Amino acid sequence: MILYWLVGGLIGCVYSATINPVGFDGIIEYVNSIQTTWKAGHNLAQQVDNKAVNYLAGLLESEEKLPIREKHTIPDSEIPEEFDARKQWHNCHSIGHIRDQGNCASCWAVAGAGSLTDRLCIASNGSFTMPLSDVEVIACAFPYGGLGCRGGTERAAWDYFANHGIVTGGDYGSKIGCQPYEHEPCEHHMDAGELPSCAKLPLLPTPQCHSKCTNPSYLATFEDDHHKIKSTYMLDNNVKEIQKEILTHGPLVTGFQLYEDFVTYKSGVYQHVAGKLLGRHGVRVIGWGTEDGTPYWLVANSWNTHWGDAGYFKFIRGTNDCGFEESVVGGVPLVQ
Repeated sequence: MILYWLVGGLIGCVYSATINPVGFDGIIEYVNSIQTTWKAGHNLAQQVDNKAVNYLAGLLESEEKLPIREKHTIPDSEIPEEFDARKQWHNCHSIGHIRDQGNCASCWAVAGAGSLTDRLCIASNGSFTMPLSDVEVIACAFPYGGLGCRGGTERAAWDYFANHGIVTGGDYGSKIGCQPYEHEPCEHHMDAGELPSCAKLPLLPTPQCHSKCTNPSYLATFEDDHHKIKSTYMLDNNVKEIQKEILTHGPLVTGFQLYEDFVTYKSGVYQHVAGKLLGRHGVRVIGWGTEDGTPYWLVANSWNTHWGDAGYFKFIRGTNDCGFEESVVGGVPLVQ
């Protein structure tokens, strides 16, 4: 059974969400006044529609979990103090690419397709460099717990990969791959910018599920373009195993409770300190490190490069803040 976290008062972060300053201005002022491990700033327009804020998230919780991955044989002593998958596999440019989910609660699919893209490039020693299609997962993963632009589970994307595979597909308007993304990028954080404001765009429905390539200029057939995985699993709240998995196969997907203060993140190591729950959010974990004595995960978001730290953020590591370390999922791609 799927539980919907798009609204509610879930408690689960290190700091209970009992401090609720009024509006994003109040949150920014509070966060910067307490001298925590991160800095806040304006990432959203002053007046933003609540529906648009909800579309920033979209990750649903499921009672059905993937099997726990067997422990790695890598010794703990071989885990480096810092690691960045972009530097380790510099020929896999997808790792450093920030996607934009647009006005669609599709983080679950965007993060999943992005992680599998990275892992397939790594597994192929850089010979496969095409992006995999998030829109196919958004549109077609309903039998596995995906509800399109209304959200989906961490597991839904990976179950879809295992059972159906996934075709290639680039960003909106890119004409790259079989099924490029169908929701245009937008400014998630301000009224004026080089992109249209997400708050002012219509909330479009879930794309139609196609069994053909929607890009007429792509030469491969839909059937021949599919890429599958040979195993899928989760790493349940085990920091060292998560690190070893990233070292071995590349970026992973995780979900966490998304509070208002996260939306205002600008720099530093995020940990929840204030604001109301907005929902759950799915992201790609690409590395780790330590900043001013605070251990962190290095994470790629899907709200374009204008949000946060050029689309990335650092999340406190080792405390399971906001459930960040308890629902990490991944899989091993099948190299063709």
